[in-house]
Amino acid sequence: MSKRHLFQSTDGLVAKALRGIVAYNPSLGLDEANKVVFDTAYNKSNVAVISGGGSGHEPAWSGYVGQNMLAASVGGDIFASPSTKQIISAIDRVPSDKGTILVITNYTGDCLHFGLANEKAIAKGHKCRMIICGDDVSVGRKGSLVGRRGLAGQLGVLKVMGGAAGAGGSLDQVYDLGVAFSQQIVSIAATLDHCHVPGRTEHATLEGDELEIGTGPHNEPGYKKLSPAPSAPELVKQILTYCLDETDPERGYVKFKPGDETVLLVSNFGGISHLEMGALVDELLEQLARDWKIEPVRIANGFLETSLNAPAFSVSVVNVTATAQNCSYSAEEIKSFFDTRTNTHWESTAGSQAVRRPRQEQFVQPPHEPRRVIEEGKDLRIDPATLDKMLRCACNELIAAEPDLTKWDTVMGDGDCGETLKAGANYLIAALDSKKIAAQGSVFAVLQELEDIVEGKLGGTLGGILGIFFVSMRTTLEENLGLVQSDGLHKLWAKAVQTALVNLRRYTLAKVGDRTVMDTLIPFAEGLRTGEFADGVQAAVKGAELTKTLKPKLGRATYVGTDSSKGLPPDPGAWGAMVAIRGLQSGL
Repeated sequence: MSKRHLFQSTDGLVAKALRGIVAYNPSLGLDEANKVVFDTAYNKSNVAVISGGGSGHEPAWSGYVGQNMLAASVGGDIFASPSTKQIISAIDRVPSDKGTILVITNYTGDCLHFGLANEKAIAKGHKCRMIICGDDVSVGRKGSLVGRRGLAGQLGVLKVMGGAAGAGGSLDQVYDLGVAFSQQIVSIAATLDHCHVPGRTEHATLEGDELEIGTGPHNEPGYKKLSPAPSAPELVKQILTYCLDETDPERGYVKFKPGDETVLLVSNFGGISHLEMGALVDELLEQLARDWKIEPVRIANGFLETSLNAPAFSVSVVNVTATAQNCSYSAEEIKSFFDTRTNTHWESTAGSQAVRRPRQEQFVQPPHEPRRVIEEGKDLRIDPATLDKMLRCACNELIAAEPDLTKWDTVMGDGDCGETLKAGANYLIAALDSKKIAAQGSVFAVLQELEDIVEGKLGGTLGGILGIFFVSMRTTLEENLGLVQSDGLHKLWAKAVQTALVNLRRYTLAKVGDRTVMDTLIPFAEGLRTGEFADGVQAAVKGAELTKTLKPKLGRATYVGTDSSKGLPPDPGAWGAMVAIRGLQSGL
């Protein structure tokens, strides 16, 4: 977990953040002194829903102020409740003819200050009510006198209440919906490490092999440390068991009957990549369907309620059917409130789900591409055992070189070169074993397989270069098979490699001296002109070695500041190509 920040102190940071946050919606107003964000375009005839809490959880709660969600939010300092005066200021900013509902998470400071503000607002003549949301199942029934603490499940409460308020619901209707929804949520969080607050020197940390489950959003210790850290599927299994096991006397807070409609909320605490969050949601949905027979009818995933930069997340499951049984709205109406469009940050987490279809229908197979038949009389064949050995030697040497290639590419580029070449080598070995592509000694069968591997499974710049190179080489071989009879096989190979390079130059400016894979391929092609494969290999080795002395002129390596006086590693692409070529030779 990083301890580095753009702003080295929290002094003035919250106010400055709010000034930036309101910029995305011109209808928002900011009372900077009280840290109140309010909707200047709110409808006074609707119920006003207000929420808030400590800062550091953005976009909660300032990011949810707007049409069909919050009328106002109020923030405290980082992880600290706002004061009573601040909360009253928020209430006064958005007076409602129908009434105001304060919706907060269950933390002592929030309960006290919002509670006092609620009482004072009533005394001033506001029709004001308050809902305290506690959804964390890690706090068992015997674990705390104050009940479950609040996690990101509260954002689901705010969304449906905002939708109901926007639809003209009465104070009783919106309030009863909020209470019913909040009581049907089970949530739990897990963290890889704790967050770091700008300016603080001391903070909790986890060891590299530890993971904490049942953590809170303010750096609180979790319910339990797991060491060694479980795999993602095992972690998800534990999370769902804590949330959904109704036989657990400590945590069986919500019952789920067969056919009950549910909502899934997955909140990124701030420090997990979108890539991993997507994979996490998939694993959750897979296990929910397989192990619990639950298929959520609505899903929200993203930065719902964060904890600064914590590499952590929370999972919430809500029973919509049971909610409808305890308020005046039907399950269909509650889903419509979830779907109601807003002009807030919410839209980035929920997308558009009013029309859903079975999850499996979203996954389609690629169109079938019939494999091209190679006519025996129009094929280039060599000894099958030699062809198989050459290919395996090249692949094995590439796999062995992967650690060095990855290390060099991490220094000079994006670090994917070694892994890309290793993956390609493994795919080719698998094709040799399962498809027996070398069994007939067909060079064209091998080149077709290489094209399929490069085009379908290898991305990046190197994958594109190799794809063009292989297809051009195969085409040239097919069109010039007659050279084998007139000039010999070595002339055909030389022409194919040289023509492939000519075609490749239509798509890349790289040439010898630019520190790219071309520093190997071009000398290799020139060396083959003598008619000896060994000369081509020698030229390829020399070209790859020369890249140790060259400054990058193309590709991502050009963006990296390097000190050539200390010596550079070889170009990974050039070196990988040389390793493969040299491997082919060792198989002869």
